[in-house]
Amino acid sequence: MIDPRALRIFLAVCRANSISGGARELNLSQPSVSNAIAQLERATKARLFERARTGITLTRAGELLASRSQAMENLLRDAESELRLAERGAIGPLRVGGTPGALVSLLPRALEQLETATGQFDLRVVERPDDALSEMLRSGEIELAFTTTGIGVPEPDIEEVSASQDPFALIVGRANYHLPDRISLRDVAGMRWVLPEARGAFRRQTDALFMAAEMPAPADAIRCDSLLTTKAIVRGGKRVTILPVQVASAELSIGVMRAITIEEAHFQRSIGIRRLRTGVLSPLAQALVDILIP
Repeated sequence: MIDPRALRIFLAVCRANSISGGARELNLSQPSVSNAIAQLERATKARLFERARTGITLTRAGELLASRSQAMENLLRDAESELRLAERGAIGPLRVGGTPGALVSLLPRALEQLETATGQFDLRVVERPDDALSEMLRSGEIELAFTTTGIGVPEPDIEEVSASQDPFALIVGRANYHLPDRISLRDVAGMRWVLPEARGAFRRQTDALFMAAEMPAPADAIRCDSLLTTKAIVRGGKRVTILPVQVASAELSIGVMRAITIEEAHFQRSIGIRRLRTGVLSPLAQALVDILIP
């Protein structure tokens, strides 16, 4: 049987990258920490890390145990927070993460219904790239991940459900309002662009649109992963971009930007939620899922 206290000591050593650093973090003696690690290695029948002058290097077994240890610590953290919130008549905490576009498209419209259904709640939201979200789910840093869906097969331990579809469009500012309502990307190839940089699902779909138009991605392009910055550049200048319509809905509704149909956009962007296949969602997480995917 693994001692949970030993797991917390092991996690402190991982964070500090040394036995001595873990001991200082926990205000324990170095021999006490060394003994706890030795007991943990005996219990797991595995060597957890190698020591070097520069610190420790986790073995594969150590990496797996560190992930589980972090999940345990996050679970205890949330349990303490849940009890404090319950005393104030609120529920939570719920920690979610997502790519910027998926969060913008899905989360705001669900929050009003969530408030009506649950009353006071504690919700924490972080933006992360696609490749970081699965590990955050596994470690318990987040319960739900808002992402582009339908691009590839998720990992075996991850469940993916689509909640909405959103068409891609050419998004322009007032300087380009003269463009027609429908256009081929070939006709605007020579314009100046703002396009995504990170090689996630959004970048792959944007690249696929240029491939469908049988043209390379524009060379004259600012590569930017901030949606706020991208929209600000396009709104106030002559550059154009490709975005899902819902992502630009606020600007489109007040007329400071315009959406133009792309002839090559034969597919829509699917967005939804990822979660761990095992385990039970917290009441607040389940309420949010029920709203988004009735």
